[in-house]
Formats: sequence, C-alpha cells, structure tokens
Amino acid sequence: MISSSYETALDERTVRGELWSTIEGERLLCYACAHRCKISAGRRGICKVRYNEDGELRVPHGYVAALQCDPIEKKPFFHVTPGATALTFGMLGCDYHCGYCQNWNTSQALRDTQAQGSFYEVTSDQLVSAALGYKAGVVTSSYNEPLITAEWAVEIFRKAKEHGLRTAFVSNGNATEEALSYLQPWLDCYKVDLKSMQDKNYRQLGGRLSVVLDTIRRLHQLGIWVELVTLVVPGFNDSDDELKEAAVFIASVSCDIPWHVTAFHPDYKMKDRSWTGVRQLLKAVEAGKEAGLNYVYAGNLPGAVGQYESTSCPQCGTLLVSRQGYRIAENRLAGRGSCPKCSKRIPGIWN
Repeated sequence: MISSSYETALDERTVRGELWSTIEGERLLCYACAHRCKISAGRRGICKVRYNEDGELRVPHGYVAALQCDPIEKKPFFHVTPGATALTFGMLGCDYHCGYCQNWNTSQALRDTQAQGSFYEVTSDQLVSAALGYKAGVVTSSYNEPLITAEWAVEIFRKAKEHGLRTAFVSNGNATEEALSYLQPWLDCYKVDLKSMQDKNYRQLGGRLSVVLDTIRRLHQLGIWVELVTLVVPGFNDSDDELKEAAVFIASVSCDIPWHVTAFHPDYKMKDRSWTGVRQLLKAVEAGKEAGLNYVYAGNLPGAVGQYESTSCPQCGTLLVSRQGYRIAENRLAGRGSCPKCSKRIPGIWN
C-alpha cells in the first residue's frame, strides 16, 4: 500500500483539470489518455494521479519529481535542432506499468512502495526562467507519462512559447483525439515509444497496440513533428517478423518519420533479460531500410553502430549530422534543412 500521507501531499498539489466531462451524477469521464477512465466520486483513474473530488476532476500541478538539462538527442530527437539543450521535467505516475521501465521511480510511484519518488514545488514561470537561464532551446515533458499531466505541461508550454522556446513530449502514445487537439497549439515535437507490434505485449504493459498506431497517424496528420523509438528487448519484441512489421507500419504513415531502435539494459522487474547486442540493433535497422524508411537510427551503444548514429541524405548519401552518442561532431543542416550537395529537403526542425 502507498502511504496515505504521500497521496495527501500529492493531492494538495492539484488543480481542476480540463480533459474531462461529467457523465452521470458525480461520475466523470477522463480523456487525458486512451483508458478513458470513468471515475466515481472519491476514486482515482488508472494513472492514480487524476481523481474525482466531489464531481470535479483534480489533476497534478505545481511540482516536479525530476528536472534536468539534457542534450535533445537523449530524448531522443535527431531531427530537432541538433545539439540543443532540452530542459526536461517530469511528475509522478503513469497509465502503463512496464516491467522494464527505466524511470520507474517516478512513473510507478503511486503503485509500487519501492518507487516513491520525491518531488518539490515549482511554478511554471520558474521552469521557463530556468530554461532561459540554461540557454535551453527546448522544454520537454518526460520521465513519467506526460499525457496524464497534460494540463501542467500546457501551462508551462504556453509560457515557453512566449519566449520562443520549442516544446516536446516524450510519451507512450496512449493518447486520445481530444488530448492531442488540446496539446496541438502548444506542442512542437512528440516522441512515441512503439513498444511492440503485438497487442498481447501491449496488454501486458497496460495498453493497446491499436491506440498507439492511431496516435502516430494522428500526430503526423496534425503536423506535429514525430519521432518513434522501439526499445529492442530480447525475447519480447526482437523477432525478425515483428521488427519488419513495425518498419512497414511506419513506412505506411511516412517514410520520413525517424525510427530509433535502441538497446535494452536490464532494469526494474526485467533484470533477467540480457542486454541488446549490436547485431540485434543492426537487424532492426536493416528491417527499416528494407521497408523504405529514410531515417533509421541505432541507439544506446555509442560508437558501436557505425553510420547509424548519424543523419545522411537519403538521396545522395552525404553525411549531414555526425553523431557519437549525444555528441554532435558536425551539423551541416543548421539553419537550412536541406542537403548542401543535392538540395534535398530533410524533414525536421533545424533552425
């Protein structure tokens, strides 16, 4: 059981939410994520942080559980202002319960007594001031599932936009049409974890495959820049057929969507699995190339995957952005967004 004092402390840092409606009496429908929880008075949604208080949906506000400046490549975004610093903030809670979560201390804090992350109060103005002070070009919501704390993110993003900052979500993609419409005016970039192409795997994690595929399609249609990540987990989603299926799906949306295939390391409740090897990652890269994807990247094994950390022109092969890990060695796209040799436009946000 999570202590009542811990829940009380979090509940004191809430405001009236925006992504909900009344359905019957004091029962509410929350549509921040695709669980679309029907929440009775005094009860919580699956995420544990959105709850019904006397017929009003209360949502997290005014605190962070994680705050850090990172290279934007760590999110990872490879087609968004390479080399930029991203001020990244996170809260507590998640609508999934992935056994291999690398941020489980924040994401599972309301479910797992071993994961009660600490938090501290902060205002949206303070976060934007911090971003400006650290010369961060991007403000990012991550570390827990940002959809379930969307109202707080939008408050921050509105103010970030006033100062010319970019904004980003790092998300599992368990979104609703209403949530994406709510976010669209304030959101530039969205990273989606495409965790598997098998619905049974998604059910184990607490989601549904069809929802995530719909989110990816909708983000592309809305014109929000999207990059996809598949953490290649041995024995879970690393079969040849599944990797090919993922690549074919992405290509059906757009061959210009970057696909990051990244290496798993044992964590949380999946410490019995082996690390993902270079060969497994390159197998996934090959699947992406065969499906016609123009930008496939291999991550988490810096220096071991050759050219697949870098961005090259799909038309003439010119090296455009040279990377090793999160370090940018050369960026020939800065301020232009097209290949300097053949003039092919390279999709992304380069200025």
